[in-house]
Amino acid sequence: MSSSTITEPSNAFARFNLGPAVQRGITAAGFVHPRLIQEQTIPAALEGRDILGLAQTGTGKTAAFVLPVLARLLSERKEGPRVLIVAPTRELATQIGEDIRTLARFTPIKMTLVFGGVSMGAQISALRSNPEIIVGCPGRLLDLHQQRALRLDRIETLVLDEADHMFDMGFLPDIRRIVQALPRGRQNLMFAATMPREIRTLADQMLRNPHVVELTHSRPASTIDHAVYPVGGDDKLPLLQSVLADEGFVSAIVFTRTKHRARRLAKQLEASGHRAVALQGNMSQSQRDRAMAGFRKREFDVLVATDIAARGLDVEQVSHVVNFDMPGTPEAYTHRIGRTGRSERTGKAFTFVTAEDAQLVRDVERRIGAPIPRRSLALAATGPARRPAADPRMMNLARIATLRSAHDTGSEGASDVPSSGAPARPTAPPAAMAAAGYGARRPGPTGTRGPMWRRDNRRRGR
Repeated sequence: MSSSTITEPSNAFARFNLGPAVQRGITAAGFVHPRLIQEQTIPAALEGRDILGLAQTGTGKTAAFVLPVLARLLSERKEGPRVLIVAPTRELATQIGEDIRTLARFTPIKMTLVFGGVSMGAQISALRSNPEIIVGCPGRLLDLHQQRALRLDRIETLVLDEADHMFDMGFLPDIRRIVQALPRGRQNLMFAATMPREIRTLADQMLRNPHVVELTHSRPASTIDHAVYPVGGDDKLPLLQSVLADEGFVSAIVFTRTKHRARRLAKQLEASGHRAVALQGNMSQSQRDRAMAGFRKREFDVLVATDIAARGLDVEQVSHVVNFDMPGTPEAYTHRIGRTGRSERTGKAFTFVTAEDAQLVRDVERRIGAPIPRRSLALAATGPARRPAADPRMMNLARIATLRSAHDTGSEGASDVPSSGAPARPTAPPAAMAAAGYGARRPGPTGTRGPMWRRDNRRRGR
């Protein structure tokens, strides 16, 4: 949850007429001026309208739905549960719960968290008190509903946070089953950082005459300095060490493709003197909670995580995000680097790329409508002997980008983005690509397998 820090004694949230108890919570949280997404969605939400809110990560979407939910609950007291907030991950559900407790601290409103990885017993006991707000993840919500421990027939407001991820094919069946169990006359609030066209069509089927606020665009926030670093696979660790030695380093989230690599990399960083901790799906809920709590409290300064930390999490003063492995989709790139540069602070986001990642880099550039800067950085020493030089074809990624542009436009150094503003799908000159090693097939463990196999296999291992 994000908002502005206190700079003036007056509080601009007062004009929303959220009620004295909610206003006290706002003031205690240090909020003074509404963020743009809050400004444009809170009035319509207070009127009971459906909302589709699209805004970049770190812009205050959580408060945009929590504040009107609290105000509407206080305007007419009834037995709960009355509000269902669905989130894609346990970490995001926990964060939303913490934000609700902060803003509702001066109200009698009760909230219960419901997600997997922990015993159902305590959750069932909490649900017996009929809390007004339930925050949870789809799987556990359905389990409890099927056991008749969770009533959904009283729900007046459904909130889907990170709605684009919720409508991913893996979540869609569960979401449909939850929706079928809800009253038809409910209010629907959907918020996300990205909303692909096909997913927007699906979302529109659920919303009735929604108030649409679209503040997002494909490019990362202007507060984020992002770049790619062409590198050989063996040089990723020393390159990461160099990034973490940056003078402006405060704390970092380092993203890996697999759970095993996250665990291994965290141990390697810890052995080299960093206060590092892993966050990945094979950890128990108590282990994940301790990792996140330690990172928030600055007990750790490096969080090595898979994509479970890519969406919605708001940790103050994350100065750096490092994609140790290239994200699998352009949307994942946007979400990952959005963990820094939040709440109008500045941040840096660096992505380590190898020759195998060339197509993924082009996909991201096409999505954001601009080329990503290519940079190089001196590698940190890892021992008495210097590491062998990286494969030259991997270090030529920046050069290949220029050649692609020249091939498309007829002049070397031209931009990959045409004058119309629509990103072109670049096609590299075959000779240049072959010279740099792109498209070459390498022998795999069971035969000859090329880049497409490696990319597919990489996605299955995430």
